[in-house]
Amino acid sequence: MKFSKLSQLFLVSTIGLLVATFLTACNLVSIDYVFVADSAGNSQGSAGQIETYAADGHSGALRIVAPTVSSGGVKPVSMAVSGNYYHLYVANAATKNVVHFTIADSGVLTKSDTISLPDTPVAVAVSAASNYLYVVYGSSSATLAEFSLSSSGTIGALTAQQSLTVPGYSTDTIIPTGVALIPNNNNVTTPPANNVVYVSAVDTSAYNPGGTPTSSANPGWVFGFIIGSNGSLTATGLSPYKAGVKPVGITADPVSRFIYVTDFASNQLIGYTIQSGGVLNFLVNGPFRTGNQPSAIAVDPRGLYIYLSNTLDSTIGGYTISLPTGSPSSIVSTGATTVFNTDTQPVAIGIEPALGRFIYTANYLGNSISGFRFDPANGAVTQTQATPYPSGANPAALAIVPHGNHSIQSVTP
Repeated sequence: MKFSKLSQLFLVSTIGLLVATFLTACNLVSIDYVFVADSAGNSQGSAGQIETYAADGHSGALRIVAPTVSSGGVKPVSMAVSGNYYHLYVANAATKNVVHFTIADSGVLTKSDTISLPDTPVAVAVSAASNYLYVVYGSSSATLAEFSLSSSGTIGALTAQQSLTVPGYSTDTIIPTGVALIPNNNNVTTPPANNVVYVSAVDTSAYNPGGTPTSSANPGWVFGFIIGSNGSLTATGLSPYKAGVKPVGITADPVSRFIYVTDFASNQLIGYTIQSGGVLNFLVNGPFRTGNQPSAIAVDPRGLYIYLSNTLDSTIGGYTISLPTGSPSSIVSTGATTVFNTDTQPVAIGIEPALGRFIYTANYLGNSISGFRFDPANGAVTQTQATPYPSGANPAALAIVPHGNHSIQSVTP
């Protein structure tokens, strides 16, 4: 069979394109694993599953790299990883349990052990030393529970517990919304400890949209507890602290100088400085405007930028942190915008730790993950290649671990 010169040229071009595509695929460098918890199941009817994606170090694009596994319960709502990145903990709201998975070098998850809770879990966190697991739970009252963790990551006994109540309003209904740990705060000197845990919560007796409030208390709060060397939990001075109307997301900067909280109901970001003994003081010039219904929040590993998800707008917002004061100011991209579009209803956000260059959101109604690259020089955001990436139904939480020998980005401002 003979080919014309045009046919030969087409054939050569096609082969060249296939070779280039193959070489490009071979050059993919996975820098992180992104775990996404889907809360409404898949076509097989699972009501809780975890998907594993690899993030490409060049483009930030995600691809599935391991089999989907059951979350070990129904309706996963929060995930946390250990400080050494070998263990993943998943809170399942409907089945009221927390499940521990080990993380293989390939990203494969293996279920290890499970604990049951007396009420609905909302959020989980792991201490920097990976020796304690913190769970906040409650559907009619709020509780912070601390569990020991073995060297193998197994969840052990309940070591401390605190009920969250607002002074003077002991009968109000308090619902927890988030938890954040201060891993190494040198300001904490009394009692001798270097770890603090903060919990965001809403007084639903005072905040009752569509109904009549039954309490005159402030609706939004942050509770603080110093973690003793034996795991004891002692309230920080002046705790709890007012936190707007409906605080949802809560996080700390990497060097434990500031706490940031999203106020879902008031469309604002609230910031605090961490004082001696873990006491919180409001940042000057705050609170700071956000998009509509801000939910999840993350600070980049260098402590320079804040990114949060605006659930109603289906966007993320970015802020530069003033290192002397902690005050955020809106990031403006080259397109003169301060918001960046996601898929529908982002409810979770994370920044990958290996390079500290890519942001991902779990989009609850979009059934997808959105990816963004941010410029480390100014924080400006652009979308990653081929975003958004399909996920299972109603992704509600995500967690990210570095892959291989990539360094973990951090800074001491």
